[in-house]
Amino acid sequence: MKRACFTLIELLVVMAMILLLLGIFIPVLSSIRQRARAILCRSRIRQVTLDLIMYDTNNETFPYSFINQFTEPPGGFVGDATKDKMGWWWFHLMEGYNETKKKLLLCPSKSLDNPSLKNNLLYGNYGLNQSICTTPGITKSLNEFAGAPLSKDQIPQPERTLLIVDCGYSVTNWWHATDIPPVLLEDYRGGGTAYIPGLTINKEKHLMPGQDRDAVDGRHPNKTVNVGFVGGNVDRKQANDFFVEKRLDGYRDKSPLWVPE
Repeated sequence: MKRACFTLIELLVVMAMILLLLGIFIPVLSSIRQRARAILCRSRIRQVTLDLIMYDTNNETFPYSFINQFTEPPGGFVGDATKDKMGWWWFHLMEGYNETKKKLLLCPSKSLDNPSLKNNLLYGNYGLNQSICTTPGITKSLNEFAGAPLSKDQIPQPERTLLIVDCGYSVTNWWHATDIPPVLLEDYRGGGTAYIPGLTINKEKHLMPGQDRDAVDGRHPNKTVNVGFVGGNVDRKQANDFFVEKRLDGYRDKSPLWVPE
């Protein structure tokens, strides 16, 4: 009796079918993972947004985005002194964010190719709106973002004004979402690349090595970003919805999304 076995042609057919199935399922699995990371990102932004609102409730103001404080903050300094200002960032001012809540500051979908940036908490995670969470002692050219932080009660349309968003850097403002900012930002070290991931104008930005894929291709499906608003609502929006257009008579679409006017 002859032993049953596969012929060469049958083996080739089976292998072809396996490769075909892999070609179908691998992109599907990749898409599922991408969407799962986007959902986790949204969950983290929701929690950070609620904690920022709680900070405002307890202090009658949102935190500063950054303070030139040379005493070491809880958990130690973050960033790189060659690229970043050393001081207290907004999360240093919030309870628990250098301990149990630190993971909430990490976007699971960021795609930085430079290890020195990928391992730096200030890059590729979430950016706080500097029009609300201001910076004291700021340079004269950035005076628009100086002064005391605002409170929720000072913002006319809190459900439409962003508080925190997927971002290339830990602090951002509308200057990073326009192709012609009032002041060129290349000299502002890491903070000059506080892009909204997936925004079309990022193709023309002077980015740091390793930021291009995160900035140009975006993080979430269809180049969307997760955003938390002052009113506590969280949404996923197209990156290009954050674009501020420069016109002869000024800038269009910066309020109330970026600037609470």
